[in-house]
Amino acid sequence: MKRFHTSLTATVMSVLFALCLTAGQVFAADTIKLGVAGAHSGDLASYGLPTVNAAKFVVADINAAGGVLGKQVELIIEDDVCKPEVATSTATKLVTSGVDIVLGHICSGATKAAMGIYHGAGLVCISPSATAPDLTLSGDYPNFFRTIAHDKVQAELQVKFVIEKLGAKKIAILHDKGDYGKGAASLAKQFVEANPNAEVVLFEGVTSGSVSFGPIVQKVKRSRADAVIWGGYHSDASKIIRQMNKKKMKAFFVGADGLKDETFIKVAGKDAEGVYVSGPMDYSKNPLAIKAKEQHKKAYGDDPGAFYLEAYAATLAILNAVEKAGSTEYDAVVKALMTEYVETPLGKIRFDEKGDPIGVGFTMYQVRKGQFVELN
Repeated sequence: MKRFHTSLTATVMSVLFALCLTAGQVFAADTIKLGVAGAHSGDLASYGLPTVNAAKFVVADINAAGGVLGKQVELIIEDDVCKPEVATSTATKLVTSGVDIVLGHICSGATKAAMGIYHGAGLVCISPSATAPDLTLSGDYPNFFRTIAHDKVQAELQVKFVIEKLGAKKIAILHDKGDYGKGAASLAKQFVEANPNAEVVLFEGVTSGSVSFGPIVQKVKRSRADAVIWGGYHSDASKIIRQMNKKKMKAFFVGADGLKDETFIKVAGKDAEGVYVSGPMDYSKNPLAIKAKEQHKKAYGDDPGAFYLEAYAATLAILNAVEKAGSTEYDAVVKALMTEYVETPLGKIRFDEKGDPIGVGFTMYQVRKGQFVELN
């Protein structure tokens, strides 16, 4: 009798354990898991952390209104430090965590490294800031979408501005050898070479993270360049500009959206004055943009930083697609992103067959008195 009682108890405990485990699985499946990947630490965290904040605000609003498909949205956040070799591990962690969709990555190199892993897992990804053209134009990353225009559009705008507005005829083009930086610089080179009114007098990569860029600055000086177009991020650009100013060089310095960040102005200080950058258009008068910025100021007491509005829009777009698709199934979400418009801080948008946003573009800015001023 005692043995029977012990056996019965063990059986009951096993059943209870199985029921608890099943209940846990049901509970876990009862949320929409949104992975958020990007640089959340290191030199480029100022590009990635605004995306995390944007996702938190959007998800809080959506969950308060009942969630997506009647489920609450759960954020799973992983840091890739904007490094391709880390991004593969980050992507694997998110897939293992059971995410349904992904917001990210932030940098183009890290994005490319991660996309194959997500595609193999049948996951749709949307980035607020990865601008390498081949992410959409090549067709190699069918699961990738973005809420920012690509670098070919940006490079054409930059070169036209440098030649037609600044009157530069001799142009030096530098880059950091990364996917984003070198890609943007190569595109700028193509547009300069296609213009009969200007020439490329120097095209060269530098070692990112160097303490001194003296040798390349000296090469720029010897080239007698009227303007320098930079392909890369603010951490290297601020050092190059500072060393150019120490040598009293008069060449215009022109960067892309990798410099369109308040951190660049803080790091470069007075050396940032007069620098030109291309970046996403000013959406500050859009009602949703106003709301999004007010949420950030209320929570953190300051402006949100780079790509915040693009990330806010990306979060709204991907979750709207899931709602319209009626599931997180890959083909259904992709179709919804391409066919269903959604109101965002960037305006009412949807995506073309390659994954690029319709109705989104770039403009030129100049740093004046410590602020990015849009140039009309």
